[in-house]
Amino acid sequence: MNIKKTITIGANTANPLTVKRLGYGTMRLPGEQVWGEPENREEAVQILKATSEDDINFLDTADYYGEDVTNRLIAESLHPYKKDLVICTKVGASRGGDKSWNVYDKPENLRASIDNNLKTLKIEQIQLVHFRVMPGTTTPFEESLNAMFEMQKEGKIMHVGLSNVTPEELNTALSMGKVASVENAFSYVQRTSFSVFGQEVRGLQEAMDICIENDIPMIPFFSLQNSLPKNENKIAKIAEKYNATPAQINLAWLLHYNDLILPIPGTSKLAHFNENIQAFDIQLSEDDMKFLE
Repeated sequence: MNIKKTITIGANTANPLTVKRLGYGTMRLPGEQVWGEPENREEAVQILKATSEDDINFLDTADYYGEDVTNRLIAESLHPYKKDLVICTKVGASRGGDKSWNVYDKPENLRASIDNNLKTLKIEQIQLVHFRVMPGTTTPFEESLNAMFEMQKEGKIMHVGLSNVTPEELNTALSMGKVASVENAFSYVQRTSFSVFGQEVRGLQEAMDICIENDIPMIPFFSLQNSLPKNENKIAKIAEKYNATPAQINLAWLLHYNDLILPIPGTSKLAHFNENIQAFDIQLSEDDMKFLE
């Protein structure tokens, strides 16, 4: 089976962004619990520079990673940016000094986050921003999203996307404006919503039909973390067939599962990054995909 090598975000807008259909997620770069400086700062910089060398032109970040660690690393490693590089960030959350994850989704919070991202990344406009829906919020979804669309009109944001969203919220968003992408949890073994540390994580499978109907690119998070520890027997058999690692087959499965999926595997190890890149060239057969159902 041949896969689509590129994907276009905002395809039906005045500012379409076409990128390679394998990105890099920066969440693994900071220290333990996504907090503080990297365990190996030099290696983190090497990985970010390697994305450019390997034509990875989609980076996923957030100013609450670190806090603000990944954005600073991106700017340090890659600025001035290549013209085709798309930096995608998220807003809607913040971190506490105790490493807690907190709701930060009032309009004034979102505006502060956008301004901080612009400053730290050293850019005048963010090409794609996901509004992250946080569990336990008291801010109406429409109020937060309206603030996002307002900043889009002002030119601070090019494209607005959603993260950790329910099908109902996605439909509401589509009635309010254009949704460029959806970033929810999705992997070979974890396709629907689940709870972790008492918080709900929304699955991509539940919103997938809406995304397909509206030609919305889907960006899965937790695509490796939730699948690899279980060491699924089927994945292991296909990995042996192609002399590949289970992680590589997980990524290859995502690329073959749906042309609208844009995987963003993250790692803090350069060796693992190079392994993940190689998954882009693995061609699974129709029989492989049927076996992996």
